[in-house]
Amino acid sequence: MQKPIRILSADMNILGETEAYESMFFTRRFHTIGDIESQINRYKKHADKLLKGNLILVGKDLNKVFIIKHREIELDEQGKATENWIIRGLSLQSVVAQRITIPPTHTAYDNKSGNAETVMKHYVERNIINPVDPRRKIHELIIAPNLNRGPSISWQSRYKNLSEEMTEISLATGLGWDVTLDLHNKKWVFDVIEGRDVTANQSIHPPVIFSPQFESLKSLQYTESELNYKNSAFVAGQGEGVERRVIELGNVSGLSRHEIFIDARDIPETEDIELPDGNTEEKPRPVADIIKDLTDRGNQQLAQLIQEHYLEGQILTHSPFVYEKDFDLGYIATVQSNDWGVTLDSRITEIKEIYETSGFRIEGTFGNNRPTLIQKIKQELAQMSGEVRK
Repeated sequence: MQKPIRILSADMNILGETEAYESMFFTRRFHTIGDIESQINRYKKHADKLLKGNLILVGKDLNKVFIIKHREIELDEQGKATENWIIRGLSLQSVVAQRITIPPTHTAYDNKSGNAETVMKHYVERNIINPVDPRRKIHELIIAPNLNRGPSISWQSRYKNLSEEMTEISLATGLGWDVTLDLHNKKWVFDVIEGRDVTANQSIHPPVIFSPQFESLKSLQYTESELNYKNSAFVAGQGEGVERRVIELGNVSGLSRHEIFIDARDIPETEDIELPDGNTEEKPRPVADIIKDLTDRGNQQLAQLIQEHYLEGQILTHSPFVYEKDFDLGYIATVQSNDWGVTLDSRITEIKEIYETSGFRIEGTFGNNRPTLIQKIKQELAQMSGEVRK
């Protein structure tokens, strides 16, 4: 089964349509940026239009759009050019990664409180849609209307990659995010996503249970680990020695207690107040606000160090459950293996669609996929520098 792809220019004019590629696979991700790779014979119609900066629209799915970032071809052992171009790209979400979060001139951090959707859209608005510097504006991007979804959070940001901030807020709150295509208005639309609950214990939607026993999973890998587990924290703000402000989180005791020190000296003790004459005056922040920020920082850091459960599996393409009807990216489903005695309600955080001459199949990742060594090193370096997540 070959699904047609449309090739669009950056200004969203359709350049061609083809399904004559040799293979194509792409991964949609709930919390972060997706990617695509395709191989196509260089002599096929429209292969010459798969150029860097152009867009790939998969079928008519406006939420499956990728920007071509890479193309390659090589010589074979006889010195002749091979037949296939290798095309790689990133999902339209990747435009958000082209900006960092710049705080207002009168304060060290861009602070925002509210529901998660409001906070996420605030940072996109300030750094892409209506930035102070017009050179930072991406004219193609707009923001979908705010529906005030997600739990209430307080966030601080200063010179962070904007897409990484979206990912961190997404992981902390359970909201996904995406950038989709509006062909009619020739715009890219930033919005958040709420995954539907289709677990076995709810009664609103038909339940989805992925299990080898129910012939809905071809393979399943389960990992349970507490190698990085922490449940108690000492969160340190500003100050030196005995004068340093430190709060404690977690009341677990004995052998069950796993402690961590969190350096949060970047949480300010003062704030700049703008005066009527346009000048600013530095004043102490309310102690309650400082304690709340330290508490939020500690809880969000601990949330990344919980006991880890990873479930990865290949969902049967032809099963009792139909992709994009019964389940989709971001849905929370029940995953079960009677043989292992494991039943978990877990979010589908990644879906990989694979199109080859032999047919179509999908692979899914449930819960947060296993962190790579690079991700672990980044976490450690962030902790050492005090630039940990809010």
